[in-house]
Amino acid sequence: MGMGLRSVRTARGWSQDRLIFEMERYAQQRLLDIASTASLKTYVSEWENGKRAISERYAVILRPLLGVTDAELRGEPVKLIPQQTDGYEDLLSRIDSARSISETMVQTFFDQTELLRTMDRQMGAAGLVDQMAGHLVGMEDALTFAVLPGTRRPIATALAGAATLAAWQALDAGAVERAWRHYELAKRAAQDADAPLYLAHAMGEQAYVLRDAGRPEMAVELIRDAQRTYADRHSPRLKAWLSAAEAELCAAAGMGDDARRALEQAEAMLPDGVEARDADMLSIFLNGGHLARWRGNVLATLGDSAAMEELYAALGTVDPSFVRARSGLHSDLTQAHLARGELDEARSHLQQARLLANRTGSVRYRRRVELLTGRL
Repeated sequence: MGMGLRSVRTARGWSQDRLIFEMERYAQQRLLDIASTASLKTYVSEWENGKRAISERYAVILRPLLGVTDAELRGEPVKLIPQQTDGYEDLLSRIDSARSISETMVQTFFDQTELLRTMDRQMGAAGLVDQMAGHLVGMEDALTFAVLPGTRRPIATALAGAATLAAWQALDAGAVERAWRHYELAKRAAQDADAPLYLAHAMGEQAYVLRDAGRPEMAVELIRDAQRTYADRHSPRLKAWLSAAEAELCAAAGMGDDARRALEQAEAMLPDGVEARDADMLSIFLNGGHLARWRGNVLATLGDSAAMEELYAALGTVDPSFVRARSGLHSDLTQAHLARGELDEARSHLQQARLLANRTGSVRYRRRVELLTGRL
């Protein structure tokens, strides 16, 4: 019962004492009443050894604190809904309900995704797990019973965008398997919707799972496959985004020439102006400032001295609401200063990276910070 808690706790490198400290701080900030430290030590031990079930009183603290679903927290298998032997009336009712979903309702799906995207960008993904899970379930349910293409496609498009966001949030929270499954859901929904932009974007982001798992060469193969998939239907900004992602993944794979070539392609394909959002797909954020940050990351990974200028330029223009991106920038600057032996500057940026990673609860960036810490 408690193996889920132990698994997610150890994945973050937290001791039981650290978990208790974070629980107490979380509860104090939100004026929640919890047990004493001594009692919590007993509870955590019993939860993890299967001697006590995690009550909802503490599950509502642990889920957002650790960025996990209820099933992941409790280590429970996903429960399947039993099929009814004679449920035609209920089935037809659901089909009729799905058929009556209006454009306004579909727009509500998109609006909810946009709200969750904004919250994620500013505060991190850990506290949004339950909200995102409920959002996906609602759209999946609507799509399951939407029969005709005219009804299915708008819902499937909304689901593709939301599932891709949920996957990125799960990856940021260290829930790798959940991230992979959400990307697969996003790809299926995009194919159902005949939405090649959403399909390519989901494939491109999924490549980062492979990169983080230690398979950068496979990640490069996947991002290139995304570029080839319905390439004639991609928007210019999406093409630039895919090329920039290819550059980052090539750099991680030690393919320096390919990385630089992909950066040049991204710059050539990026539309002019300061606009960052793609009119055809709001999941994409990319303008000259974003690309400068990406270029700095790639050059820092390759050990190129030109990274410093790009990164400081990006730091001066980055949108303050992109908190997690700023953590990445400070991490890149730490790496760039380390390459030049400038330890004081590296420590200063590493401290900023750590503060921002902790602020968003990003497991991915915390891991990167710890790796950089080991080099100082």
